[in-house]
Amino acid sequence: MAKSKVIEVMGSKITIISRNNRDYISLTDMVRHFEDGSILIEKWLRNKNTIEFIGIWEQINNENFNSPEFEGIKNEAGLNRFTLSVKKWIEHTNAIGLFA
Repeated sequence: MAKSKVIEVMGSKITIISRNNRDYISLTDMVRHFEDGSILIEKWLRNKNTIEFIGIWEQINNENFNSPEFEGIKNEAGLNRFTLSVKKWIEHTNAIGLFA
């Protein structure tokens, strides 16, 4: 069962959820006070450097990570037509480092 706690960073409350002995920081909470905050998360997920980082993290920490699917996503990242959601990332790669 996931447990959560809240920290305050520069006046913003940020949720930290503990799940399977790992802590997850709410990106939604982090961008809540920015104009078009949810768009920032979408842009972050479209970034090739982000895809490479979370893919490497998954390869190190997730024995069930679908590396061939990751390579396909990584090759598309950065193109104007490329989009990626957290749900799509999880479905295609069996990722454990992000959740929606």
